Amino acid sequence: MNKIGIALLSLWLGAALFFSAVVAPAVFGVLRQFDIVNAGEIAGAIVNRSLAVVNLSGFLVGLLLLLMSLVQNKQRKVIFLFQTVSLLVVTATTALGHWVVAAKMHALRVAMDSAIDRVDISDPRRIAFDQLHGYSVALLSAAMLAAILSIVLFMLRSRVTNPNL
Repeated sequence: MNKIGIALLSLWLGAALFFSAVVAPAVFGVLRQFDIVNAGEIAGAIVNRSLAVVNLSGFLVGLLLLLMSLVQNKQRKVIFLFQTVSLLVVTATTALGHWVVAAKMHALRVAMDSAIDRVDISDPRRIAFDQLHGYSVALLSAAMLAAILSIVLFMLRSRVTNPNL
């Protein structure tokens, strides 16, 4: 279980970090570089699709590991408790990011009569959209930090159950 958990969380964390540090900024940067009128709208659509994969996979990995940890030996109850909480954070934040925040952002984009680049920054819908974007970033950041903590805790549990590692 520990090796599977470390592998799954590491893969998801790598994808989430790559998305956050490379994909999202690159898509916006490249499209705006070509001075396309609705570059932000196109970039947002690409990033939104990519983020959906990151959020859904984080939710599924978190849920799977939570279920697996419930049937595992619960030695070192403190480590088990912290790991359960960190996996709950991964699962909950990615779920909220996808089914709540991204859904509200999508609804706001649909409610805007034009591309988001053309909506005035003082428009209440644009303000709400920007706030939701901040929540989305915060949720994904919290999920990544929780994943790091959970990986460390998986490693600690491995050491406790098998000290020769």
